[in-house]
Amino acid sequence: MRRALLTAALLLASCAPVETPTRAPGTDAALPPMQGFAGAPARAPLRSNAEISRDFLDLAFRMESGRSVPTLTRFEEPITVRVTGRAPASLSTDLSALLGRLRREAGIEIGPAPSGGAASITVEAVPSATLRRAVPRAACFVVPRVSSWAEFSAARRSPQVDWTTLTRRDRAAIFVPSDAAPQEIRDCLHEELAQALGPLNDLYRLPDSVFNDDNIHAVLTGFDMLVLRTYYAPELRNGMSRAQVQARLPAVLARLNPAGEAGGRGAGGGVSQDWVQAMQTALSSDATPGTRRAAASRAVDMARAFGWTGAREGFAHYAYGRLMVGHDGNAAHAAFTASARAYSGSSLTRIHAAHVAVQLAAFELRGGNGQAVLDLVEPAIPVARAHENAALLATLMMFRAEGLELTGQFDAARETRLDSLRWARYGFGSDAEVRARQREIAALRPASAL
Repeated sequence: MRRALLTAALLLASCAPVETPTRAPGTDAALPPMQGFAGAPARAPLRSNAEISRDFLDLAFRMESGRSVPTLTRFEEPITVRVTGRAPASLSTDLSALLGRLRREAGIEIGPAPSGGAASITVEAVPSATLRRAVPRAACFVVPRVSSWAEFSAARRSPQVDWTTLTRRDRAAIFVPSDAAPQEIRDCLHEELAQALGPLNDLYRLPDSVFNDDNIHAVLTGFDMLVLRTYYAPELRNGMSRAQVQARLPAVLARLNPAGEAGGRGAGGGVSQDWVQAMQTALSSDATPGTRRAAASRAVDMARAFGWTGAREGFAHYAYGRLMVGHDGNAAHAAFTASARAYSGSSLTRIHAAHVAVQLAAFELRGGNGQAVLDLVEPAIPVARAHENAALLATLMMFRAEGLELTGQFDAARETRLDSLRWARYGFGSDAEVRARQREIAALRPASAL
């Protein structure tokens, strides 16, 4: 279920199985055509096979709620996928690209279902409001043993859609918003299809995966593809216990990822359930602002007490900073600075640092510090592009345009602003959303700089 969390909204906020699983152009100017990503193979994971084995077991044999999954389950290949509902054109294009990646990088025999035929996995586009009424905290989700929204609605409170009761996977349905931005729909496809095929859990400790509730990664990573390739390795089969899978994983990973036998960069140990609960409260739209800030503060304190560094420490500071924006600017800036410091220690968290760069750039733009804005966003732009995050890329480019203008580079500012709009149309969707983001960033400039 992809959660509606801190996304790329300015001072910007960001799918898993459910348990039931001159300046900016005027508003009348036409926007340029939408820009999308060509797609490229993900980089191989940089961590050791011993660590990846531990991650695989925790992802495969536990639900997000903490419930145990008794046996490994997967589809028998070949796997077919169909699309139903009022799907925008971008969904089919992005799904086709994703299926191609799964075949090439995960070695899974998967493709479109024959026209009019049944499918292993159905992707149904449903209005966002309908999705929220069923699962309020999810942007999208996947359930087993159904092939339509009508089937899910009838069975949603029954054992039929309980992942822990499966002995094998035969059918699943992914429900995505029909009226969201193209990028949000694509992100849902990546996470939900991966979870329909494999892991049912998310782990905050993973810095290089979509299987993480921080929603930092937009598309499947090299780690994710390795996990899925392992899921469908011939050495594993439906019905295997955790102990049986654990016994076979070393040989499987040695074959699939020989570079991991030499060790690699660590992602750290486990995560306290108290810390997870604090983060869930901090990110919850149901809690009061004060309760959320207090929970984020507890998460920061716990991360410090546990001696955590990297992704978990950085995300706790990032969440706290987001919640302090508009409440205590100095505390927010300090939190973002601490988050950037935590993320700077590893190349595995470069995309995380790029998200933080947006927040810090906002402070510098408010102060009219054009060069400081450029120093923050220019290194982050290629990172956002490499990770195929158009919303983040467009936002960084909008900040770059403002920084260029503040430093007198007007032609470059105009060109950057135009390019940002191409990516923004994919990242934010409607023209109104694109314009709103543009105005929001421009409004940060001090009056003396206008």
